[in-house]
Amino acid sequence: MSKRTYGSTFSDVIKTLFFGRRSATLSILEEEQVQSPYRTMLRNFREKWSAMLGVYIFLAIFLAVFILPIFFPMDSGFQDPTQKNTKPSASYMRYNKKLSGNVASIDGGSVFGVGVDKDGMLYQWGTLTAKLQKLPTSSEKFTQASAGLDHALALDAAGRVHTWGNDRFTLANLPTQLSRERTVQVLAGHQISMALTEGGNIYVWGNTNLITIPVPAERQGTFTKMVANTTLALALTTGGEVVVLSSKETPFSYIPGEIQGRVVDLAVTERSAAAVTSDGNLFVWGGDDHGVQEIPSHLQGHTVAVAAGRGHYTALTDSGTVTSWGWNNYKQSKAPRLKNIVSITSSYFQNYAVDANGKIHTWGLKGYLMGTDQYGRDLFTRLLTGGRVTLTIGAIAVIISGVIGITLGAFSGYYGGKVDMLLMRLAEVVNAIPFLPLAMILSAIIGSRISETGRISMIMVILGLLSWPSLARLVRGQILAAREQEFVTAAKAMGITEMKIIFRHILPNVITVVLVNLTLSFALCMLYESSLSYLGFGVNEPNATWGNMLYGCNDSTVMAQYWWRWVFPAIALSLCTVSINMAGDGMRDAIDPKSNDR
Repeated sequence: MSKRTYGSTFSDVIKTLFFGRRSATLSILEEEQVQSPYRTMLRNFREKWSAMLGVYIFLAIFLAVFILPIFFPMDSGFQDPTQKNTKPSASYMRYNKKLSGNVASIDGGSVFGVGVDKDGMLYQWGTLTAKLQKLPTSSEKFTQASAGLDHALALDAAGRVHTWGNDRFTLANLPTQLSRERTVQVLAGHQISMALTEGGNIYVWGNTNLITIPVPAERQGTFTKMVANTTLALALTTGGEVVVLSSKETPFSYIPGEIQGRVVDLAVTERSAAAVTSDGNLFVWGGDDHGVQEIPSHLQGHTVAVAAGRGHYTALTDSGTVTSWGWNNYKQSKAPRLKNIVSITSSYFQNYAVDANGKIHTWGLKGYLMGTDQYGRDLFTRLLTGGRVTLTIGAIAVIISGVIGITLGAFSGYYGGKVDMLLMRLAEVVNAIPFLPLAMILSAIIGSRISETGRISMIMVILGLLSWPSLARLVRGQILAAREQEFVTAAKAMGITEMKIIFRHILPNVITVVLVNLTLSFALCMLYESSLSYLGFGVNEPNATWGNMLYGCNDSTVMAQYWWRWVFPAIALSLCTVSINMAGDGMRDAIDPKSNDR
């Protein structure tokens, strides 16, 4: 049995390309086989470092955009104004280590957090604006802190309220009543602030044009706790009743009758509210978004406290364990197994739990690897999904143009004469049609009448139908030279059909040149799609491509202040197209006979 020749299988080709030829003593016949044109091209390609670098970069991008979305899926319908235009960070819950073991109060805001230790010192962390970095000072020790959208509140031992951060809409203008009463709780909400006094009165100030929280005058003097979301607030009275502070009737208004008079704690998400009764039972009413009303059964009869974020709840039991459920887009509902927990805090997408030793445990949104866009969407997940769409559109367009170009070019080159004249004139007509204006016109005329999938399909088809002429001319020229060679004459003499001669004998001998052209066309089709989406005539929001991600940055303010929104898509598109071009140039050089010095 003869020994298998190295390089005779596809796996050997891959090994030759990426790992080099294995060391072995080859016979003269084996050496001759290894030095066949195809394997010689692979050797020359592998020895060109820039070409191999391009292959590695493209493979890394390809695997990232097709595999990572499985683990980082994109929710095309997701929008959150509280997370918009946040820069890359992983510090949203990276609290000051001086708090650990000594924490008195801790709270999370949209993209930052605040805390107070038992010595009365005030701390903050996360993505902080210039105004947030200016911590207030007090002659008294701080006792409590609360973080909101882009401002924060703190309470000192004398019952005075301190506010810092964004001071728009009179957030910094404290109600005069607070100067006459001692405050026991502060709450920084969504462009509003709230304070609860020792006498049981609640005062609200801030952007009343956005949110109105009326406090019933007849209820003033009875409140013991308050919670709020972006539209309203709830308060707990000394008699264990829940009061909805809203100017209109909402689903929050339908409070379960059996809990009134027995409530010891309450929390509120954007669409629902929860309350803990004196017997340890937990009730949720309002909306059922993300399954928040599916309360874990083991909590009933054992719950002592509840906290809420944008769409999730966290409950503390009498045994010191915690359970989270509800919205889990940032793993804020994946509470770790904790013991001896004495207090919990949940807000936005973050959770804090403090155990009996004062140690702080966190889970939820730590930050964004590449920041967020104007709608609060994670750029990293959109970059991955957008890259998959961009690469798919480019690949399908290249396949369409490749099939048409190879077929028409092969017929034109082999038959010549009138067939050649007709097909080349057709290629010239098609080549004269500008892609971008045509795509923009079609998108404007019929784009709104078809689905987004239809629009994407239209872009791929138009790209493929208009980009084949250059490939057809290349194939025609190669086949014109190859059809006069001896092996073609021999094939004709043996009675082989013309179709087999074209596609099984001539075409394989010129396929390397075709591959070079298709590789370079792939990068060009990606740029065309990105250009079309950048101009607003390609794939529309909320679907993502690298092009429409850049289109959303077509503003001087974005370019100057939110650099991450355009830098990462631009880098991804540039790296992908440059790597493809590097690989294509390397392939072109590898099949050049002048580079095959031996």
